[in-house]
Amino acid sequence: MTGDSITAPPQISAPELADFLADVIAGLSSSPRAIPCKYFYDERGAALFQKICELPEYYVTRTEIDILDRSRADIASQLGPNLELIGLGTGAGTKTRILIEALENPAVYIPVDISQKQLRQSTALFRKIFPDLEILPLCADYLQPVVLPSPRHKPARNVVYFPGSTIGNFEPDEAVQFLRRIANVCRGGGGLLIGVDLKKDRQVLEAAYNDSAGVTAQFNLNLLQRINRELGADFDLDQWRHRASYNSNAGRIEMHLISEIDQFVHFNEHKFHLRRGEKIITEYSYKYTPDE
Repeated sequence: MTGDSITAPPQISAPELADFLADVIAGLSSSPRAIPCKYFYDERGAALFQKICELPEYYVTRTEIDILDRSRADIASQLGPNLELIGLGTGAGTKTRILIEALENPAVYIPVDISQKQLRQSTALFRKIFPDLEILPLCADYLQPVVLPSPRHKPARNVVYFPGSTIGNFEPDEAVQFLRRIANVCRGGGGLLIGVDLKKDRQVLEAAYNDSAGVTAQFNLNLLQRINRELGADFDLDQWRHRASYNSNAGRIEMHLISEIDQFVHFNEHKFHLRRGEKIITEYSYKYTPDE
């Protein structure tokens, strides 16, 4: 992500498939094996995540919406008028809508999301709801350097909105580096509105990532289905199971896919041997205390 938006017209284009292939091969070749969680969000994955957000066990979205509802006036006052709002991974935009409705004359909204279909849908909806607001969508991996589109009119300040406790998916040192990059985007006088999940009882945390309806398990396994479909792999989904547990020492939820049998997986001239019980890390979600 760069600090200025001086080029690149607003357009929606999917990140390169080659990056997906390279990341999966590197992840399966590593020890422990891991696949970046950003690849959860193909069309089906994005839809499944929306279902997760509505589950009774998944408190994160519900709590964040409640905080926005209760604090919208104070937040809007702090952020000020005529701002450029840059939304990172805002998905369907439920929380962003609450925020924009509270803002005083926002100048431009730039949603940045890796899910192409969801970005198109949310952009179309927002253009109907906010016809006077300039909306410049960008389909991109915001973890990589991107050039933000230029608004028609210069805003008073830039504000990055990073909801959903997504910062928890970063290792702590990586989170610090990413926040420094955001500071460059905001420039002098800019701001950051971020969602961070707090540490809480193990039972509450593990229930949120192991819902009784099995939607999170479908979401996790869909990653393998996407690899099969887009990269030509031969993962047998029946031989994998989802598990999420809280590591209290590290302060994080650890989400895995666990091999049920001794098996080989093939694709792109590669062969990976996975033993029974071997894990593929698909997501870490760090939780913090207010002091941290």
